Parts: sequence; C-alpha cells; structure tokens
Amino acid sequence: MNKSELIEVMQLLGNLFEYALDKTGRDINILGATSGDTGSAAEYALRGKRHVQVFMLSPVVGMTRFQQAQMYSLPDANIHNIAIRAAFDPCQDIVKAASNDLAFKVKYRLGAVNSINWTRVVAQSVYYFKAYFAVTQGNDQKVSFAVPSGNFGNAYAGHLARQMGLPIHQIIAATNENDVLDECFHSGIYRPRKETHHTSSPSMDISKASNFERFAYDLCGCDPAKLARLWQAVDTGGAVDLKVEGMFDRMAELGFASGRSDHAARIATIRRVWKSSAVMIDPHTADGLNAALPYKVPGVPLVCLETALPAKFEDAIVEALGCQPERPAQLAHLEDLPQRLATLDADAEAVKAFIAARVIAA
Repeated sequence: MNKSELIEVMQLLGNLFEYALDKTGRDINILGATSGDTGSAAEYALRGKRHVQVFMLSPVVGMTRFQQAQMYSLPDANIHNIAIRAAFDPCQDIVKAASNDLAFKVKYRLGAVNSINWTRVVAQSVYYFKAYFAVTQGNDQKVSFAVPSGNFGNAYAGHLARQMGLPIHQIIAATNENDVLDECFHSGIYRPRKETHHTSSPSMDISKASNFERFAYDLCGCDPAKLARLWQAVDTGGAVDLKVEGMFDRMAELGFASGRSDHAARIATIRRVWKSSAVMIDPHTADGLNAALPYKVPGVPLVCLETALPAKFEDAIVEALGCQPERPAQLAHLEDLPQRLATLDADAEAVKAFIAARVIAA
C-alpha cells in the first residue's frame, strides 16, 4: 500500500465520521499516535472535517524532517499536533491510557484513528484483493505478500483478507533493527523492549505492536479471558511464550513468516533495485524486499507492499544513490512552511489536560 492508497483509506474513515456525526448532531475528538506516515495520512483526510478535532501524538526524535513538516505545517484549526519527548511506544501507551480512562473518554468524546481503529484495518484489507487480482490469472492461484511492519496493522489487514477467503500463501512481516515481531515469529516469544532504536526506516521503529494483540486473540481461539491472562505479562513489561500456549504452530498454519533488515542491507537494496529496474524505493519497502526474498516460491507471485514515497527519506536515498529523490510539486518546499505543534512530556495526564483545555466537555 502506498501513501495515496493509505490516504484513501483514511478518507473513507473521515467521511464515515462526518456522515455519522451529521446524523446525530454530535462531535468527536480523535486521539492518535504515529511513528511518521499514518499520522499525516489521517490528518490530511480529517482536516477541515465538521464535528471532528484531531489530536495526534508523535515522537520528538525519529521522524524525518519531511514527515514532521507534512504534519506540523497543516494550518487547519481542527488539527492539533503534540510532539512527545519520547519514542513512539510511549506515545501509543498514552493513547491507550486515555482511551482506557472511560470517564475521560465519555466526557471528551474520544475516538481512535490509524491502525488502532478497526475500520481502518478492515478498509486496508481491500488492497490485498486489489493486488491479488492484478498479479493472478485465476482464482486457484496463491500469492504471498511482504509487509513492512511496525504496528502490524497492514499485516493484520492481510490476515483478515485471508480469513475472508483470499488465497494467500504467506504473509511475511518485515522488521528493521526493532525486531520484536521477527523474534516472535522465529522463536514464539513475544517480548516488547523498553528501548527503541532510531533507524533509517523510522515508521517501523516500534517495539509494542498494538495490532499483534488482535492477531493473538485469533491465535488463542478468540478466548478473551485467555488473551487477557497472556497480555497481563506483556502490559507489565514482560513476555509471553506462544509455544507454551499452542499458538506458535497456529501462526505457521496461517502462513505467517518474517524477516529482519538493517541499515546496510536496506541501503544496498535501494541501490540494487535502482540499478536493476530504475525504480526508486523507500527504506521501508527495502526492508520488505529483504525479508521477502528468502521466502520466494517458484510459481507463487510475491508482492511487496510499498509504504511511502522515497522523498520522505531523503538522507537514506542520497546515501544509497547519491541523488535527491523527486518530490511532488505541491511538496517541493514543505519544510519551509510555518509549523504548529505543542511539545509535552510522555505523561498521559498532561496530554489529557491539553485535550480538555481545547474541547467542550459532554
């Protein structure tokens, strides 16, 4: 899924919000967290929407200058960017803490966006069908997908497509140096880490993937009590052994695999693809290709999902190819635009106070 397709998914979500809120005469305050790409897609889709305000958390360090400018330069009054003095995982923890405070959630009418929102994940599954029909000649063929994975939302959308009957051979989750998911798919141990590495594929700089919990729910037979018991260890900073629970074998049965890439490998892949096909890919797509190729099966098409414009990661492209990536004309001087943002500590109460000061309570 490339950037324009992700915006299309978010536009569907924004239009659904606007339609439902017009019907009820209510408003909603969207609270989200982003590691770089989905946040700007959500903001562009929701900017200027009636009855909707957006509060988007992002890490102070880790995003590229382009990613920051794409979000922080939006002048729309209903868009509020909050830079958190932390990595992405604390941003996501704050969103979950505010959403789990039911009194606050009701009083300030909180809603979710990005891959936390179920509608976004369901809508994203459509693109697996689109890709499948583009590369096959008959419904008896199978296709594999390589998915650059941070919060696991895109890979989980592929899992949903498979559950709906799409003939998927494998879904290959690609990680960077933040390889919690790769470790889990190889060992059965899901162990989010306290520290996140800043890498040249920053949208995947995530340790605790929120949608992996949804996947684990399916793995444990949709047993909420069992999932709650397992995830209690994860939520308190521990790990869960999926082999003990009989869930590890289920992952393989569902056709899941994974791979890990590092900076040197993704730079080499960007360079190799450019040399062989004159196609410029971004670092996340390079991670996807690196993870995918060891799993390529003769006769089974392998689709690597493209996740972002190379222009958003100029430093990596210049290092790999020695040239600046081309930008769309409307984004030519993005970093020169005025920026609007607030910077807060990684404190859920501070973020809740920020929201409360800017919206009318129910």
